[in-house]
Amino acid sequence: MKSLNIFIVEDEPLIVSTIEVALRKQGFLAIGDADDYTTALRDIELLKPDLTLIDIQLSGDKDGVDLATELDKKNLPYLFLSSQTDPNTIERVKHTNPLGYIVKPFTETGLRTNIELAWHNYNGSKQHFLTIKHEGRLHRLNQSTIQYLKAFDNYCYIITNTENYLVPHTLKHISEKLQGNDFVKSHRSYVVNLKHIRSVDKNTLSLNNESIPLSASQKYLVISKLKNI
Repeated sequence: MKSLNIFIVEDEPLIVSTIEVALRKQGFLAIGDADDYTTALRDIELLKPDLTLIDIQLSGDKDGVDLATELDKKNLPYLFLSSQTDPNTIERVKHTNPLGYIVKPFTETGLRTNIELAWHNYNGSKQHFLTIKHEGRLHRLNQSTIQYLKAFDNYCYIITNTENYLVPHTLKHISEKLQGNDFVKSHRSYVVNLKHIRSVDKNTLSLNNESIPLSASQKYLVISKLKNI
């Protein structure tokens, strides 16, 4: 599992420190914290964490449920980490979409287990699609089926598990439309889906049925990303 970058929203400094230590010991990275709604929302948009841990009680007029409601609008993943379990709070929480609800006090292993399960479920629920026009038809391609992109002058080949498409756009144009973090440029003419790579050689990447070039300048980036999926 990749080392997740996690943002903490908590109004008690001592608890923030406790969470940071627990996250670090379990292999996660705490990239920032905030104790109120406004600062949290600003820093989450700036730092773009993989996950956010949200306490219900925060400084200021707005609480963690208000923050969660705003994160839902932006499709940003989060878990509640709170000691508040009263019926009114839980009723408000029901109108949000957290990946989990961790009740304080927590154990380090419990924290890790909840985060790992939440991240696994979140990734499993995500599906991204690329819409292209090919030979007069509109195609909606599930990105997970795309093995790689290949530049062809001002055109681009899209190689999927079952079909090849040649579209009248540059490699740069198509690659910028891809969502998520599964794709990486392996060569000036190739963008590859990391999840289809089976092995890495000196200057090639082996996919399911073929090999594509791997330039020396991109090799470190490709390998580092492979280690984090």
